[in-house]
Amino acid sequence: MKLSIVVTLYNEEDNIKPLLSQIDEALTGIDYEVILVDDGSRDRTVQRIKQYASHRVRLIRLHKNYGQTAAMSAGIEEAEGDYIVTMDGDLQNDPSDIPMLLKKIESENWGVVAGKRKNRKDGLVLRKFPSKIANLIIRSLTKVEVSDYGCTLRIMERDVAKNLGLYGELHRFIPVLAQLQGATITNMDVKHHPRIHGRSNYGMDRTSRVISDLLLMVFFQRYAKRPMHLFGGIGFFTFAIGSIISLYLLVVKIMGEDIWGRPLLLLSITMIIGGIQLVTFGIMSEILMRTYFESQNKKIYRIKEIYHKEREAEKAI
Repeated sequence: MKLSIVVTLYNEEDNIKPLLSQIDEALTGIDYEVILVDDGSRDRTVQRIKQYASHRVRLIRLHKNYGQTAAMSAGIEEAEGDYIVTMDGDLQNDPSDIPMLLKKIESENWGVVAGKRKNRKDGLVLRKFPSKIANLIIRSLTKVEVSDYGCTLRIMERDVAKNLGLYGELHRFIPVLAQLQGATITNMDVKHHPRIHGRSNYGMDRTSRVISDLLLMVFFQRYAKRPMHLFGGIGFFTFAIGSIISLYLLVVKIMGEDIWGRPLLLLSITMIIGGIQLVTFGIMSEILMRTYFESQNKKIYRIKEIYHKEREAEKAI
């Protein structure tokens, strides 16, 4: 299998038929499969998939709405292609860009080719401007030069995609996760269309989650395998400052001044205790990290059904 197209879906019943038609038209002559992951849709998305699915289409139906990251992880886990494409199912990504992405990753040996939405068809105030600021901040902190972290359309080598370790809401940071594996990454302009059917599932409430995940990514890049260097360093520094203040107060006390109740005394005690706690936390984090790397890999989702039209027909025979 040359190519696997992983599409995450949530309440996209009206987009299924045109989506499959566009993919089929765009990938003529390419050996591919389409993996549609239904993330607990409440409309007729599943029925539409079963109605319009060809022999190339597999449906992965999750028990409930786990979120886009878990859905994407489930699709990637099931993918069999040498290259794996991820995209949204709302028709804003254009399947006609996929052959171009495939050609670039094959001919230039990239690990990831990330799409950059050209002439983005979203609101300027609510979507475009905040996105530009967020992309700038993410690039500055992670040093991963991807222009559009919000673009789901991207292509990855199989080995890179299979080892991303997606959980939480980290699908936005796939380029960073790929870079942690040593993958080479580049950008490419892709088309972007306005949403026609359904409504967007994104809102301003995701801002705080993106910031939290960004801090996590920075931690992963710099301290994931050595958390003691972060917590221990801060802890020793805090302990040292607290100790210096305590020594100063001891000298003042010896000189006959009353130090009880001074803010500096409370500060020194707090910093010493805090420093000890941070060092202890660093040691515990090291133990947890070692346990994490040595423990059994567990999935972050449960599959309710896997549907493949051709296999269902074989069963009927």
